[in-house]
Amino acid sequence: MPNYKLDKKVFSTGDLSAILLGLSSISSMIHCDEQINALEKIKSFIPADRAKEIELKSSQIHIDLNSWMGNKNIQAHLKIIKEALQERKILSFDYADRHGDKTTRTVEPYQLVLKNSHWYCQGYCLKRNDFRLFKLSRMSNLEMQATTFEARDYQRPQLEFTDILTTMQKQIKIRIQQSIMDDLLDYCAYEDFLPAGEEHYIVNFPFIENNYYYNILLGFGNKCECLEPLTVRTEMKRRIQELAAIYED
Repeated sequence: MPNYKLDKKVFSTGDLSAILLGLSSISSMIHCDEQINALEKIKSFIPADRAKEIELKSSQIHIDLNSWMGNKNIQAHLKIIKEALQERKILSFDYADRHGDKTTRTVEPYQLVLKNSHWYCQGYCLKRNDFRLFKLSRMSNLEMQATTFEARDYQRPQLEFTDILTTMQKQIKIRIQQSIMDDLLDYCAYEDFLPAGEEHYIVNFPFIENNYYYNILLGFGNKCECLEPLTVRTEMKRRIQELAAIYED
């Protein structure tokens, strides 16, 4: 129906506000003409007598998904991967694992994923002959190849990382100074804090025994002490001693 026109009355004030909020949030992360054009088209649906009301509602929530300091290559990577997704073209890049070891990958891209302020590309790795999730910040020398690919039978992978991580987490007990309580609230609820004197709290902290979580605790410096379990406390001591040894004369 090439001559079909959408009735502006189809959208309520709430509908238009929600659409504007969503498009504005995406545009803050992925800069491309499609989002800008879509945003302008939606704005054209706004009747003059409802413009102020819709502007007020859409500005009541502001979502900024950009990190304060980020990898300067992420935007360039997003642009290349988005184009490869649309044109179904092969990607090639060097990929660093968590140990810093690099391998060259050739990948059929299927999906961009934003999780916890980090971008990932879900794709079929021709080196591993399987679907893999690649973190954009670990990519270098990213290029879109001229070669196209036929889409494979693809089922959306399990990306509910929160559910997976929850099964791996255990509660540890830490003692913190009141001054870092606000930082801990990014990981815990108020109910997890038990006052311990005037300036300290005992906190039940969700923890996984890997470098990421140990680095979180180390990042709190001398304002945080792991009380139990003994295995985590002992590992914290070992890491602190290794760190201190670097600065010995």
